[in-house]
Amino acid sequence: MAQRDEVIRRTVYVSDIDHQVTEEQLAALFINCGQVVDCRMCGDPNSVLRFAFIEFTDEESARAALNLSGTVLGYYPVRVLPSKTAIAPVNPTFLPRSDDEREMCARTIYCTNIDKKVSQADVKLFFESICGEVYRLRLLGDFHHSTRIAFVEFVMAESATAALNCSGVILGSLPIRVSPSKTPVRPRAPRQLMH
Repeated sequence: MAQRDEVIRRTVYVSDIDHQVTEEQLAALFINCGQVVDCRMCGDPNSVLRFAFIEFTDEESARAALNLSGTVLGYYPVRVLPSKTAIAPVNPTFLPRSDDEREMCARTIYCTNIDKKVSQADVKLFFESICGEVYRLRLLGDFHHSTRIAFVEFVMAESATAALNCSGVILGSLPIRVSPSKTPVRPRAPRQLMH
């Protein structure tokens, strides 16, 4: 139980998230607070707004994240509160909303603890040489933290399955952590032109 409480203290609850905002855009917002361990987007597909849980490696990062409450992401200001729960196993109703998205998810992995010195091309080459062709890759990071995170979408689902076996493999000078992505890497929505 003590361990669970400690996880809860490292986790924040984010509400009022615009449905166009992706899990990676959300992770990108909080990357300045500290290293994100897990980012879980949830919500009702029938509602305009969703919510999320973001777990950090330490409590200081979670406390820093609370200061981002009110930041506009998409079209709405998000609310950030201390979480009352740890990130639970995925509730099936929150998962991708269409067969296409489910299929994209099956082909996508979430990779953390990526060495800063490693470039996007390096990450792509690493996964392609071991797992198969990469369709899309987003590498997120900043100058404050020693590691970055990436969402990697492969052409084939088998490649994503193979990539899960790369957890612990050294890339640059650090062991990467690979987990299945819970949301597809959705193409960014085109920005509305201001008239």
